[in-house]
Amino acid sequence: MKVIAILTGDIVNSEQSEVIQWMTMLKKRLNQLGTTPVDWEIYRGDEFQIRTSPENALKIAIEIKALIKTVKKLDVRIGIGIGEENFEGSSVSQSNGKAHQRSGRVFETLKKQKLNLAISTGDSQKDKALNLVLRLALDFMDNWSVVTAEVVRLALEQPDVSQQEWADYLKVQQSAVSQRLKRARMELVMEVLDFYKETIKDLDT
Repeated sequence: MKVIAILTGDIVNSEQSEVIQWMTMLKKRLNQLGTTPVDWEIYRGDEFQIRTSPENALKIAIEIKALIKTVKKLDVRIGIGIGEENFEGSSVSQSNGKAHQRSGRVFETLKKQKLNLAISTGDSQKDKALNLVLRLALDFMDNWSVVTAEVVRLALEQPDVSQQEWADYLKVQQSAVSQRLKRARMELVMEVLDFYKETIKDLDT
């Protein structure tokens, strides 16, 4: 059976913003990742599910966090589940397997834990290490400003684009882009992603 990752999430403080402000951006990004409803779905207004590969799961979660945080006061909560999918329905929400179950369960714990991101792989030792690293990273990621989140989004979505090109796009100086990346702790974000990929490499799902 195929091992996949499922991201289950919702928009934090969605009632404080016009839906059009974040929905258009989110749909545009999700359309680049796959087709709805097989690969992703938005339902119940501000909740979503995404099917992807385990390797890309955390990067996509952080990308979506940065994207949504470009709208003032908004954030996302995302639970990542990794495992087998033993039933593929007509949509991601109608499919089932360990990845779906783990994603749903870890997502349900987030609000109670006052956390915005967590992962469940089925390996308790790996989960403990990964979630500790994520909690530490959330300490600064949750505090990204609108302009900081924008450069994080660009850096993750277009890693081969130069800072000068981002500066031209944002209509700011290249030095401003560099400062925003430092404030975002972008080097640490990349280290977290590397640690994640290394940790899930030999998962027994």
